[in-house]
Amino acid sequence: MNGIEYFLTALRSIGQNKVRAILTTLGVIIGVMSVILLIALGESAQAYVEREFAIMGSNVLIITPGRQETTGMFPISAGAHRKLTYDIAKSIKRKASGVTGVASNCIGLAAVKFRTRERHVLLIGTTPDFEGVRQLYTQIGRFVSQKDVELNNKVCVIGTTVKRELFGDQQALYETVSINSCKHMIVGILEERGMALGIDLGDLVIVPLPSAQQMFNMEGVGEILVGARSQEDIPIASAAIKRIIKSAHDNNEDFTITDQDGMLKTFSRIFDMLRLMLTGIASISLLVGGIGIMNIMLVSVRERTREVGVRKAVGATRTDVAMQFLIEAVTLSVIGGLIGLSLGAFGAFVIHFLYPNLPIGISMWAALMAFFFSLGVGVFFGVYPAVKAASVDPVVALRYE
Repeated sequence: MNGIEYFLTALRSIGQNKVRAILTTLGVIIGVMSVILLIALGESAQAYVEREFAIMGSNVLIITPGRQETTGMFPISAGAHRKLTYDIAKSIKRKASGVTGVASNCIGLAAVKFRTRERHVLLIGTTPDFEGVRQLYTQIGRFVSQKDVELNNKVCVIGTTVKRELFGDQQALYETVSINSCKHMIVGILEERGMALGIDLGDLVIVPLPSAQQMFNMEGVGEILVGARSQEDIPIASAAIKRIIKSAHDNNEDFTITDQDGMLKTFSRIFDMLRLMLTGIASISLLVGGIGIMNIMLVSVRERTREVGVRKAVGATRTDVAMQFLIEAVTLSVIGGLIGLSLGAFGAFVIHFLYPNLPIGISMWAALMAFFFSLGVGVFFGVYPAVKAASVDPVVALRYE
């Protein structure tokens, strides 16, 4: 017998017990579907986080006061003794290599009021380079200018959500709003950007740095954002920034420089561990499915003992019998794997339909891994029943009832 004949014989045997075949492959179907969906969800979650970081600007270095020994996490400035200042930010922009922009920020919550309407928002006091570093541009009007910072002009730029909630369909540009009881004129409205890292970028109000320092009663700045020219320039810029700040802080490294690449690598390690753990759990279903296939094939060997005896009597070799049962087991497993793969792809499509912002999809490597894994399950758990069938004595088998 050749390979095609083995395969056709396996299909005929499976077709004679359709219900049993479906139940046998159920474990493989569920296992492959689970593995496919979990890998797809893990990859899409990682892609989503990377996209969110990209929305907030690329090649960004975040400098915060206080030394943080744990790397790769969001910067924490609580408990810092030496403050960062706007003068340090200006020195970085003037002296550091590989830098495209430097923004000094003060961040806090504020109540913004227009006539009878009020909204509590995230307030950012910053400098002009913030626009380019964080890639938050205005669609109407202008951004905070250097003149606004130097003269402490009471102006602000608002997000689209703030504009909609306070003004509705009315004109907002050049209107005056009260921010923490301080009057500011709206000079710009940000582009619609949606959510990024859990922050509604339309629910922001941006004011010149001195105005925010007065509102929050701050002497220094909460953070300094530095935009590097490229990914390759980040180490150069980081080393230059470190020298400049240490020089201003009596050679003390009482600050932390965090880059997005470090944070992304941390997230990537977390997602890799979660994918590995969840895939391992889902693989248990494949193991159970393989045991089910072996169990059914052993039952099949017992039921078809007389058939095996007849085949051997007419000239079938031990290899022919073993291959027949092995290919039958592999066919069951592969059919289950293909069905599971199809259901996994359909599940990913449904998830993407329900959550269109989640970039979920089935990668080729995940599909191939699931297919070959199901193939391996069939081979591994089909060998013993195949050997069992091949070892049947034809004389005893012909007498078997």
